[in-house]
Amino acid sequence: MTAAPDEAAAVVRVAVADDQAVVRMGLRALLDRAEGVSWAGEAADGREALALLRRVRPDVLLLDIRMPGMDGLDTLRAIAADPGLRGTKVVVVTTFAVDEYVFAALQAGASGFVLKDSAPDELVNAVRVVAAGEALLSPAITRKVIGLFGRHGGGPVEGVETLTPRERELVAWVATGRSNEEIAKELTISPDTVRTHVSRAMVKLHARDRAQLVVFAMRAGLALPT
Repeated sequence: MTAAPDEAAAVVRVAVADDQAVVRMGLRALLDRAEGVSWAGEAADGREALALLRRVRPDVLLLDIRMPGMDGLDTLRAIAADPGLRGTKVVVVTTFAVDEYVFAALQAGASGFVLKDSAPDELVNAVRVVAAGEALLSPAITRKVIGLFGRHGGGPVEGVETLTPRERELVAWVATGRSNEEIAKELTISPDTVRTHVSRAMVKLHARDRAQLVVFAMRAGLALPT
């Protein structure tokens, strides 16, 4: 039986780029069992990943950073520079919660991070969250990123001057990794109010998603202390 259009659209097509065959095999086995997710292909390095993305245009790419040849950071930059690939969201699959690559990956366009040893349901949730246009940045990761790379802040960021005081405040809260609901509770306002101001800030800053708002907040010195 042919799926209804809305059902077909709900299926998230996922590709994987990792130089370790056993990792690719494990991720494929996991994703093949997940409801609403389909396997779109695999690559062993950055160049293979770009060729795969151009051929099949998946919704999400699970990307290893440390790969021989063209590594994950260069792959992220190439994806961001290619208008035809910007529809693919990238989740960095890393061994460590925070290392020297995390801030660079955010700047290059990553929508989130997930640990290689995460529970299966966490990996599948990461795919679904990012495919829906959200960022996958836990408070623990964002706190460490701000602490490690806060020295990069304070520079000019185009569009920041157009933000209202409330929008600037909420962009700073987004940089703490909190959800709209958590921010609303902290500020005693409604989640819809948070969502509206964050959406307007994203438009003004030309941010693809909340992950990019974190980068803008750090660069502009808007990140709240943690």
